Amino acid sequence: MRSLLQLRQFDANGGSHPNDHDPLVVVGSGLAGLLVAVRAAEHLPVVIVTKTTVGDGSSSYAQGGIAAAMGINDSVARHVADTIDAGAGLCDESIVREIIQAGPDAVTLLASIGVAFDRHDDEFALGREGAHSANRIVHAGGDATGPQIIDALRSAALHNPNIEIREFTHLRDLVIRDGCVCGITVEDRHGVHDTLNGRAVVLATGGVGQLYARTTNPLTATGDGIAAAARAGAMLADLEMMQFHPTALAIGASPLPLVSEAVRGEGGYLRDADGRRFLLDEDPRGELGPRDVVARAVARTARATGADVTLDLRHIDRALVYERFPTVARACVQAGLDLARDLIPITPAAHYFLGGVLADTVGRTSIFGLYAIGECAATGLHGANRLASNSLLEAAVMAQRCAEHVTAPTGAWMSCDPVPSRPMLREPHTAQLPDIPELLWGSVGLERSEEHMRQTAAQLAACAPPESIAQCDQLLLAQMMTQAARHRTESRGAHYRSDFPLPIPAQQHRIAWLGNEPYSVPWSSTTADVPQLSWEAV
Repeated sequence: MRSLLQLRQFDANGGSHPNDHDPLVVVGSGLAGLLVAVRAAEHLPVVIVTKTTVGDGSSSYAQGGIAAAMGINDSVARHVADTIDAGAGLCDESIVREIIQAGPDAVTLLASIGVAFDRHDDEFALGREGAHSANRIVHAGGDATGPQIIDALRSAALHNPNIEIREFTHLRDLVIRDGCVCGITVEDRHGVHDTLNGRAVVLATGGVGQLYARTTNPLTATGDGIAAAARAGAMLADLEMMQFHPTALAIGASPLPLVSEAVRGEGGYLRDADGRRFLLDEDPRGELGPRDVVARAVARTARATGADVTLDLRHIDRALVYERFPTVARACVQAGLDLARDLIPITPAAHYFLGGVLADTVGRTSIFGLYAIGECAATGLHGANRLASNSLLEAAVMAQRCAEHVTAPTGAWMSCDPVPSRPMLREPHTAQLPDIPELLWGSVGLERSEEHMRQTAAQLAACAPPESIAQCDQLLLAQMMTQAARHRTESRGAHYRSDFPLPIPAQQHRIAWLGNEPYSVPWSSTTADVPQLSWEAV
């Protein structure tokens, strides 16, 4: 056992932090970033940095809704059990309970800010998605939950005099002084560099979907916050865990339009080229099985038959289809299809990154002054396979809790000596940067093997250092994700290896990375009341 992390006392209000009078810097303007900014701005000035327009991120693409145990026939315990079951042995149960218990209050908070959730009479309308045992998906505008949430939060942020928004501004690196994050360096659309000082920095930069050739993620989902944290020496975790959504429209180039899991929750069928509902052979829950099972089955069926799998809603009332799924219906119309009358071609696509910057449920990371929330954070909620609609839940809960902590951040922090991340292999650095999205899609995608990943690692290691910061981020993350996928020599949840097709009990633990070294993550390691954290090198 190697003692890696220690808990140290840190009181920003007490004057130990070098930037007490600076604003809070929030990087990202999705649900997590906007909500933490709006809540924190009640107590201190906030600067939001976003690389396009405010609100233009993955949250605005979200269709299904927020999972929260609010129904008469539901309970926190059932929601916890469903989450742990989907997580394939890697969920941290105490973290799961903490976040899920806060779900109903997070929905109420968003409603108070102006999100018009769908209702039946005076009660929230609750949908169901794959692997949920109860109707618990709170949605808005049918399948337009993300845009509705972002509209309300964007309005709140734009009208708050305590919030400054810097659009078209790209994060380059974190600024660290005396072991504490005290700001960021940025670049605007004109190539002008600047340094923004902050009493703390909150990363809410989203995922890494654009590292894959097929993705539902917007062009902004490039993992820049995670890469900056890695370069600064923060601990990352669960980097091998990319969740692929089973149903994106198999038309055009990425980002591919998402066909929400809620479509299958309302009774949609997936059929092969012969019209057969093949998923019943894979899981008794059929179309509502775990996403990893459904996604791999769709990919294998399409490969075996040489034709796209199709989504069939023809047996469902047409008016209900159009009312419940207007976003999907519009995407289909743009492709010349009718969601209620046609067989809709679908494909799996990279959708949600389960890994990221190791963080607890208030967003604290392994470096003083650095928080990470939302998709760029790895809390242990999702384990090896995210339960549908737990992502917006986590973003909302963590944003609220992070805002509370950063405005009065007394107590213990987990910390370690920063270790700058390096490329996984360093020689000979002569080749040009390959097409990383195509490379990862083929080798670190739905199905993986040592043979293909070894070839990918060698290609990435041979690359000359890129000139742009965006390409540096892409190369670093591709190297780290490939190494993490090679390191886990089993199949578990979203991580499937054809050369190790079964889970191995000895590997039922999360894996964190400090620099290039992997460590086994202790359960509930990020809670502040743990007196000593012992981490084992693996």
